[in-house]
Amino acid sequence: MSAADFLLAPEVQKLLKVVLAEPAGEFTVGELARRTKLDAADVERTQAHLVTSGILTERAGEDGESMAVCANRSFVFYDELRAIALKSFAAAEPIRAMLRSRFKASVVRAFILGEDEEGTVELLVVHGELVPDKADMSAACQKLSASIGRHLKVHVISSNTHARLGSRDGLGFKLNSGRAFEIIAQGQTKAKPQLRREGFLQSARKRLWA
Repeated sequence: MSAADFLLAPEVQKLLKVVLAEPAGEFTVGELARRTKLDAADVERTQAHLVTSGILTERAGEDGESMAVCANRSFVFYDELRAIALKSFAAAEPIRAMLRSRFKASVVRAFILGEDEEGTVELLVVHGELVPDKADMSAACQKLSASIGRHLKVHVISSNTHARLGSRDGLGFKLNSGRAFEIIAQGQTKAKPQLRREGFLQSARKRLWA
């Protein structure tokens, strides 16, 4: 089995989801078993493979007897591994599933703008004619944040506002930074884009033609 194939194993994804969300954290077998809901034997076997591969590093626990693991930031593919996790099982997939199930009538598009070193994921949600309820969105994101072990920083804007974003706007700059990626494209939900209001010139031209 190749390293790439091994990353697809659900046990690996569950462990990396926890460890990569807190790169500076140290985790014992018991804590990983509790947070991933895996058997201790599965955790031991999986983390042993990840340590051997260089993805995790092993250290003595606080009691001096037990062993703990943490993310190996010197691993040659550490940045790529975090990017893969962000774009798939660790963030993009669960966020996409939540938005498409809870807010399919209002969310037109969604983007992940990036992730900081503390594991906070910045999310941009674009709504259409219907505006997602603020309390519902906040509650859903808080629940999801606890589930994936990452804090979510969420921006909600209309499709008209999104269309007007330029490179000088904060959100527009992040969208064009090369780090952002789309997790819900237009047409993947039942949401209808917001109707664009006519400008003064457009309205004047119509009256003139009439």
